[in-house]
Amino acid sequence: MKRKASAEWKGTLKDGKGTISTESGVLSQTQYSFGTRFESGIGTNPEELVAAAHAACFSMALSAQLGSAGLTPEKIATTATVTFENRDQGWTVTESHLEVIATIPGATPERFAKLAQDAKAGCPISRLLNTTITMDATLTI
Repeated sequence: MKRKASAEWKGTLKDGKGTISTESGVLSQTQYSFGTRFESGIGTNPEELVAAAHAACFSMALSAQLGSAGLTPEKIATTATVTFENRDQGWTVTESHLEVIATIPGATPERFAKLAQDAKAGCPISRLLNTTITMDATLTI
């Protein structure tokens, strides 16, 4: 299975602008720029897209772990926060932090914590990222 996305950039780094599109059409000519990456401009940026991918992937991985354990989640809400820092070697994604709140009838806190850790380790986007991944996971019943 292969998934595609494309980006087009016009102009200099600071004054230029780009667009991002996905094969599915969910993103179509979505604007990104220096301002959306390093300031607070309107549009997206690569780090925000990585955070979205990590949150979505983890939520699905946790659902799979729960299903294997005979549990069905009512809701898994995941927020991923990607830290982007200027290091000696240049701008680097240094961390992705997952904040998870899940409603899972019949789950114990201990079982949930183990399954969440397994999902964090097994999530394909977690395995893709060459960075520190931390997590706070909360179970609501």
